[in-house]
Amino acid sequence: MQLVVARIGRAHGIKGEVTVEVRTDEPELRLGPGAVLATDPASVGPLTIETGRVHSGRLLLRFEGVRDRTGAEALRNTLLIAEVDPEELPEDPDEYYDHQLMDLDVVTKDGTEVGRITEISHLPSQDLFIVERPDGGEVMIPFVEEIVTEIDLEEQRAVIDPPPGLIDDRAEIASARDAEAAAEDESAPEDKA
Repeated sequence: MQLVVARIGRAHGIKGEVTVEVRTDEPELRLGPGAVLATDPASVGPLTIETGRVHSGRLLLRFEGVRDRTGAEALRNTLLIAEVDPEELPEDPDEYYDHQLMDLDVVTKDGTEVGRITEISHLPSQDLFIVERPDGGEVMIPFVEEIVTEIDLEEQRAVIDPPPGLIDDRAEIASARDAEAAAEDESAPEDKA
């Protein structure tokens, strides 16, 4: 099975190094020297990592055969893809590969069906589950511990505790003062002047 592990960014310096946007929780395993990675577009690769280092918080890689800035710049926006055994699991028991989460049923803590995970969107701040509702609509669920309380791979489900308004349009009134104001508005007589 193939997993996208990084996206190549801009060239760094004049000796063929590139910045990479890491998309794996295991960069030392997937992006180490000697790793051979498939690419998207496929015509660019496969690429073999020659060296890697961290500079100012960013991972820099140099690939075999890429010796100058022009060659490095030609790789920009290429996705790096690692071949992974489908039975392999992440080292941390609270981490999951995308293929493990796809098609899981999403239910609330009380068992109410929300839908099925059809896509996982990796954003800079957090990951999102794109969930297809039974009515055909979609809802986005942030993959954070406060909302996704349990992933049960044996039962093929994700249990969520959504805040008001995340999966429905019935948001709760935030404070007692707002509730009182709403009640007063409803009971106020209409001016028919």
